[in-house]
Amino acid sequence: MADDLIDLAQQVLHQAYAPYSGFHVGAALRAASGRVYIGCNVENASYGLAICAERSALAAAVSAEGRQLQIVEVAVRANKVGHGPCGASPCGACRQALIELGPDAVVHYLNPELKPVARSLSELLVDSFRL
Repeated sequence: MADDLIDLAQQVLHQAYAPYSGFHVGAALRAASGRVYIGCNVENASYGLAICAERSALAAAVSAEGRQLQIVEVAVRANKVGHGPCGASPCGACRQALIELGPDAVVHYLNPELKPVARSLSELLVDSFRL
């Protein structure tokens, strides 16, 4: 089931705007509705304004489906310009943003040895902040 998401994440990472880090990331997420949303990282000279690929995809999903969005699966792929593919799991901020709308969602990413990993968001962010 994840192969299509992995392919989309790999494709969209080439759209990333990352002139400062050269670290291109793509993400694709599947909602319970069956719809798929993609995103890439977008950097800014004011570093705090950068947005990660996962939160970019999340924003697209929320914009389309609203508050009823439920995330069931996410794929992340990364590439360091001049070095090729690299392992990258969602950062802490992305884990926190995603878990609110999909605590049981499975995240597919590559570890530092470029081996595929699949873990639930709850595994990736134990004792997450919740209201």
